[in-house]
Amino acid sequence: MTVSKDGSFTIFVINPGSTSTKFALFRDGQELFSHTQRYNVELLREFVSMADQETFRRTEILKVLDAEKISLADVDAVVGRGGLLRPIEGGTYVVNAPMLEDLISCRYGTHASNLGAPLALSLAQEAGGKPAFIVDPVVVDELLPQARLSGFPGIERRSIFHALNQKAVARRFAAETGKRYEELNLVVAHMGGGISVGAHLHGRVVDVNNALDGEGPFSPERAGSLPAGELVKFCFSGAVDLETMLRKLVGGGGMVAHLGTNDLREAYRRVDEGDASAALILDAMTYQVAREIGSRAVTLRGVVDAILLTGGLAYAEDFVERIRRRVQWIAPVKVYEGEDELRALAEGALRVLQGLETAKTYGG
Repeated sequence: MTVSKDGSFTIFVINPGSTSTKFALFRDGQELFSHTQRYNVELLREFVSMADQETFRRTEILKVLDAEKISLADVDAVVGRGGLLRPIEGGTYVVNAPMLEDLISCRYGTHASNLGAPLALSLAQEAGGKPAFIVDPVVVDELLPQARLSGFPGIERRSIFHALNQKAVARRFAAETGKRYEELNLVVAHMGGGISVGAHLHGRVVDVNNALDGEGPFSPERAGSLPAGELVKFCFSGAVDLETMLRKLVGGGGMVAHLGTNDLREAYRRVDEGDASAALILDAMTYQVAREIGSRAVTLRGVVDAILLTGGLAYAEDFVERIRRRVQWIAPVKVYEGEDELRALAEGALRVLQGLETAKTYGG
């Protein structure tokens, strides 16, 4: 595949997951090629650390590119999914040494997305020293001081959420309405296995629930915010240890704890068969999402240009409609089903290459 040099920009994008790597080639925001590699779990277990997988995944990517006759020498930049770093403001960041040190050492946590920046830099060097970036990692932190503070000194609220998709759909909405993201006040709800609801004030997410820890609405796999006193009593009851409790909060909480499934389609099937419990759980989940949206509207002092619903659950029309009926009095509701992380990464790098945005520098 050849890439024209007519003033357009070609970007190679990498999104590593726990058992897969997705990668794609974009030209000016249009996808030219995409591929998903899936790996045997037993094979990955042979690697001592997450960082040890980098060479293996890089080699596998290059095999596919070679087979497809795609030359990295023709790309203008390489961008990887951002991993667990120290809290940073949103934007596109140049991959640098402090970033690599924090990701490879897993200083702020272990996740497959930590491989995004190392792979991007390695492949950018393969491309002849092209720039390597990450875009809006989950640790984007633009919280107001009031939003960060809790009533328990020493415990602060943390900003960990679906930053990449939230900011991408916010920018998409802005472009569709002929405005800049930085001009708008938006409430964005990403709804998937975890649910995060952010208040976007002129381009900054100034309040959002910590979706990684399961804060906020309960979701298909997250317990959501819980009554503090009852939670403390349960933790000290002797019924659970720390690891078990953490799994109950994230991965084993929410809808899957109530219904034994994290599949929204299965829950709706049960509703159609007359399961009153399933109907209540679904209504409670949409109620809690709507309540969280309402709280974010308060953050924005009621001045909300639009409410954006996105993520995998946004494909379910009834689920969306239940939320819409509760919040449409606040602002118009716009739906962006699913999430296109590869495109969002490419768009972040493209804004820098086009001079619309300045790449930021990460400091460890």
